[in-house]
Amino acid sequence: MKRLLLYMTVICIGMSVGSNIPNVYASSLRVEVDGREVAFPDELPYVDAATNLTMVPAKFVSEKLGATVKWNRPQNQILFTYKNDTIALRFGENHAIVNGGTVTFGGGALLKNGRTMVPLRFISEAFHAQVEWQPKRNQVSIMTAVSNVPKGTWIWDSQVIVRDSDKAISFAKERNVTTIYLQINTDMAPAIYESFVRSAKEQGIQVEALEGRPEWAYKKNQDKIKKFIAWVNVYNASVEAEARFAGLHFDIEPYRLSEWKKDNKVLLEGWMDNLRLIEKETKGNDLQITMDVPYWLNTIKVPGTDYSMSAWLLEKFDCLVIMNYRNHALGKNGIVENAQAMLREASTLKKKIVIAVETVKSSEGPRTSFYSMSSETMEKELQAAHNQLTRYMSYAGFAVHDFKSWQAMK
Repeated sequence: MKRLLLYMTVICIGMSVGSNIPNVYASSLRVEVDGREVAFPDELPYVDAATNLTMVPAKFVSEKLGATVKWNRPQNQILFTYKNDTIALRFGENHAIVNGGTVTFGGGALLKNGRTMVPLRFISEAFHAQVEWQPKRNQVSIMTAVSNVPKGTWIWDSQVIVRDSDKAISFAKERNVTTIYLQINTDMAPAIYESFVRSAKEQGIQVEALEGRPEWAYKKNQDKIKKFIAWVNVYNASVEAEARFAGLHFDIEPYRLSEWKKDNKVLLEGWMDNLRLIEKETKGNDLQITMDVPYWLNTIKVPGTDYSMSAWLLEKFDCLVIMNYRNHALGKNGIVENAQAMLREASTLKKKIVIAVETVKSSEGPRTSFYSMSSETMEKELQAAHNQLTRYMSYAGFAVHDFKSWQAMK
């Protein structure tokens, strides 16, 4: 009921505000979603003279927001679906059905030259997006709410899925987590993983098999790397698709070793050899390969070259999770500034970057972790970062380190 009331309040506010876009601009109005312009092949956005609402083609804006739109012929309704939320509209009516409840607003869906037109603010705010009118650019900018942005989190204690499997999945679902990085303990029965992965996937959450430690940068530990990859391959081959891991997730972090400051060239070369091994061992297995890396890795060069280590890794693997541990989005040494270099590299190479933040207590200074801060504060900073990062094609959302600390936040 509270969720429904929230939707009703948001939508009613959005409808009462209406559109502040002058009619003179309507014919050339531009619409952007997350920094990318929406193309309208035929019918263009316009301002309805009777309601002063900005009307847009439903299909193109809703799909940019990540929603789907369908025509329900038996009910004579247009249905918009986003995650677990549903909005139903009928042509000409001034109300909608939002998650089963009736909400009245100032304008309804219209059919114009065969194209369904809907109030822009209704659709965007119903999906918790931010809407901003930019008069100098004659543009409406819609920013997806960070609560709906893909998120990942690390579960380092595998016993969590034994003790509190349902609770863990429930928390992840509430926080809109789309991927869990689950550390693999090969002493645990595969059936435990099978049950957890299956349950998570039923809730729309992918699970990646997580492993790694700084010592995996040593060539002498290649057998351990092979063993981990082999275990996941055997496991995936033994279960149905609904219970398979979606990827392999490596957290190696060789810079934590004492040798890093003494002779990181030798250590880098050993790490690179092991990364080549991972590339070879995982070739053709259809699993996404993800690496956790520090935000400053782009400043480290491949030995004997001017090529960055981050670009070198991006060439070989699907995704990097940048451990961008700052608790402020904007300004010097903030989340956005520290992420940009690798986001540019990944965009050029057509790979993905996930931006990770910290919630564990840190000894590295007061601006590193969201520890002791509220979930609301973290969401506010992530929203500010998201609004700046959507311009990069490589940007693939956030990750929160780690599950236990995030769960403990107020």
